[in-house]
Amino acid sequence: MAVPAVTVERAAWLRAELDRHNHAYYGLDAPTIPDAEYDRLFRELQGLEAEYPELLTADSPTQRVGAAALKEFPPRLHGVPMLSLNNAFAPEEVEAFDKRVRDGLETIAAIDYAVEPKFDGLAISLTYENGLFTCGATRGDGVTGEDVTPNLRTLRCIPLRLRGEGWPALIEVRGEVLMFKADFAELNARQRERGDKEFANPRNAAAGSLRQLDSKITAGRPLSFFAYGVGAGSNELAVRTHGELMDRLAGWGFPVAVERGVVTGSRGLLGYFAEIGEKRPALPYDIDGVVYKVNRLDWQDRLGFVSRAPRFAIAHKFPAEEALTEVLGIDVQVGRTGAITPVARLKPVFVGGVTVTNATLHNEDEVRRKDVRVGDTVIVRRAGDVIPEVVAIVPEKRPTRDLFGGEPLHPPFELPKTCPECGSAVTRGEDEAIARCTGGLYCPAQRKQALWHFAARRAMDIEGLGDKLVDQLVDAGLVHSPADLYGLSVETLAGLERMGEKSARNLVAAIAQSRQTTLARFIFALGIRNVGEATARDLARHFGQLEGIMGAEAIALQQVPDVGPVVAASIVAFFNESHNREIIARLLAAGLQWSEGQPADSGPKLLAGKTLVLTGTLPTLKRDDAKAMIEAAGGKVAGSVSKKTDYVVAGEEAGSKLEKAQELGVSVIDEAELLKLLEKGVEE
Repeated sequence: MAVPAVTVERAAWLRAELDRHNHAYYGLDAPTIPDAEYDRLFRELQGLEAEYPELLTADSPTQRVGAAALKEFPPRLHGVPMLSLNNAFAPEEVEAFDKRVRDGLETIAAIDYAVEPKFDGLAISLTYENGLFTCGATRGDGVTGEDVTPNLRTLRCIPLRLRGEGWPALIEVRGEVLMFKADFAELNARQRERGDKEFANPRNAAAGSLRQLDSKITAGRPLSFFAYGVGAGSNELAVRTHGELMDRLAGWGFPVAVERGVVTGSRGLLGYFAEIGEKRPALPYDIDGVVYKVNRLDWQDRLGFVSRAPRFAIAHKFPAEEALTEVLGIDVQVGRTGAITPVARLKPVFVGGVTVTNATLHNEDEVRRKDVRVGDTVIVRRAGDVIPEVVAIVPEKRPTRDLFGGEPLHPPFELPKTCPECGSAVTRGEDEAIARCTGGLYCPAQRKQALWHFAARRAMDIEGLGDKLVDQLVDAGLVHSPADLYGLSVETLAGLERMGEKSARNLVAAIAQSRQTTLARFIFALGIRNVGEATARDLARHFGQLEGIMGAEAIALQQVPDVGPVVAASIVAFFNESHNREIIARLLAAGLQWSEGQPADSGPKLLAGKTLVLTGTLPTLKRDDAKAMIEAAGGKVAGSVSKKTDYVVAGEEAGSKLEKAQELGVSVIDEAELLKLLEKGVEE
């Protein structure tokens, strides 16, 4: 059964949203949604991928941990990947976990579990060679982290030399860097005295403190550390259980949780959860749940792992923290991608460790479903994150026009028809939850995102125009739209921070070079919602000229392969916005040009119906160029090898895909043979 188009789009949106939130949480130490909301999106994506396995991609957030390492720190490859944990929220899920463990071990006997608090901090890995601390890294994406060794050396609770004996020549000790509640309060008091920005919560304070480029700043912050496991080197330890492992770590000089223990069966797990829940307010540090691990290490090995998480462990998370407050007003914010988000302005309330004055209402449907109005008393939830959410209203407290009831004092919320930032039309696609500003090339809120996308390698390919430089150009008021890039001078650019005359000349040259492009690249560079590279190429081939695309109606657009009603509506809305047309006119006036494309059916499709897979490094062709050439010839480029694959194009250092092709008897060709196919086609 084919996957419904709306499901495909929903899965793609969920992947993009989760990636964005992962980057904000792990990469920027600035979470954008509550844990509870992230977990809801994550579980929704897991459910879709379980129901429709063809939606599962290798780069899905459900298959990954955290986010990529920051470029400011040297990368550090973990000896053993630092995986995440699956979550449980209800007793039934804990009982199901216990059953899966017993089924996996093929036993009906009750299982012993090591139990410990789930710290709300930053996961790190400490490498010791011959007992000496040599390197420390953040989790990163689970495979590669950020080398923050100098900063970790400033933490007095981390031993620089292991005590006792019994440690192998090389061992990775895993744990959490965090900040105690009292230390966090003192740090924020000092920040206030100096007039500096206060930290949102202990977790953000700890993460931000550890990831300083100047280790002196880290040394001045009250950071703590707790060990909870071992990566590389674990096989060389003469211990039978996780409990013994924790005792061994404590003997080597590592702080470990006093509240850890060993319980039996699901009843023991739930009892420990309740016990820690009662102790939670009095604990000196923040926790957001507890962790359960099969105690016997040989049983952990038998159970193994599934994608991003171990089968032998699970995190049981506490319910999000909630409080009551009053809605003073409802505003809308415009995001970097044009998303219009209603935000409730709240009477200040202390919840989740901070004073909250704003809470997200997510989208128009959520506001209407919850019927949130000005003056309402609402339940605000903050699950240890930066952005709280309005969970529900308290109907009996709604103000009315008189003291004895009657009509509500305030009308229902209405989403604005025009963008509050630029005045462009606000539209909402069919089956989409989020309304968006259509002035993508013009809107100030979307300016940086539009410029970054416009200059990207697969769009206009303006080398040297990265996100930091885009920030400088916009913040300095030098660039308001992509068209302004073509008026920048060497003198103007050379005056920017860390540019210099040589870099400025190179960038001006790259901008000038981008004037000569292709219609497909230009369409993609415009950043039209739902129009990716493949759709941009299809539009260019079908219409052959920009004017035809700009003037096309939805019915005509749907004659293009893979363009359905949703994509067609996005294209029409984009070109109907006068601001976008003005920017396009300015871009053309600035000299952007291309050879007009030809309709899609004007030439033979030499690889029509053929599926190819690329692997390894080709001698002369870049991966993207080879893919574009194959698709232009009517072929499809897949990400994995199957019996349906016609050819595998293999270059140097080809890996598992080549091995898979050989196992299945799929034809393997090199770059030269690919070029022959592109020239002469496939002989049937």
